Amino acid sequence: MSIADIVVQTEHLAREASTWLAGRCKLIVCAYDDPTFADVLADAAGLVVRTYTDVDEKLLRAAPKLRVVGRAGAGLDNIDLGACRVRGIEVVYTPDANTQAVVEYVVGLLADVLRPRITLSEPVDSGQWKRLRAETLGRRQMSELTLGILGLGRVGKRLAEVARALGCPVIYNDLLDIPPSQRFGAELAPVDRLLEHSDVISVHIDGRESNQHFVGAELLGRMKSDVILINTSRGSVVDSVALAAFLREHPQAQALLDVHDREPFDAAYPLLGLPNARLYPHLASRTERAMLNMSWVVKDVVAVLEGRMPKFPAP
Repeated sequence: MSIADIVVQTEHLAREASTWLAGRCKLIVCAYDDPTFADVLADAAGLVVRTYTDVDEKLLRAAPKLRVVGRAGAGLDNIDLGACRVRGIEVVYTPDANTQAVVEYVVGLLADVLRPRITLSEPVDSGQWKRLRAETLGRRQMSELTLGILGLGRVGKRLAEVARALGCPVIYNDLLDIPPSQRFGAELAPVDRLLEHSDVISVHIDGRESNQHFVGAELLGRMKSDVILINTSRGSVVDSVALAAFLREHPQAQALLDVHDREPFDAAYPLLGLPNARLYPHLASRTERAMLNMSWVVKDVVAVLEGRMPKFPAP
């Protein structure tokens, strides 16, 4: 690698990692939707992206000198791995960088629903104190609920471990055969059984083409009428139109959605305005530690440009 090698950064990285990278190459920070982006790509040897930069055929045609793509995050569905491999472009990522952050977020979302709580900013009298306590009552505890996990990858496994520690029965479904020693007490279940028996369903499947609208009308129809559905994976894996219809039909059900088909969503989003849909702006991995962990993908980008083996090549 030469200090003259150009690496393009399209989305935010932790300052520490970005500064480190800038000391080892010619770093150009240029948003993927900047009008000059294609021109900048023409001489790029490396590219560092996060969630919203699509590394597809169009981008790759504009980057004939590209040797490595670094994805600061765990998912790779915004990167055309096949097209990269055909061109001899290495793809690196950070598969475990935000696992803890996402799991904490899922548990936090669930706690918000199960355990309503208020804060006091001024003194209250005895009557108000009693009224507030009487009105603020959690309907169910986590240990009373069966948690179903769709996708027992890194996040799913860690969530199963945490949920079991909280006394929550856990069942899961995954395409892969997960050894019992890596299930953290979660019980394998067919999709139908998982949907029918879970009080809470947490979605942790990737955004590959075959998973588009995986959670659609058919699967939703098998869920309990008071299910709590949590999605922190990819918005595209849940059919928002079908989910909106399900939530209208089952007012006791709730959807806690951190990711959406389109981000940001617009006024036509079918889940807007539904009292039992809580919509969040993609915050699950937003901790300083997770952001830094993801940003250090730059070390593998530099490793590839220097002719060394990266620590986390794309599978």
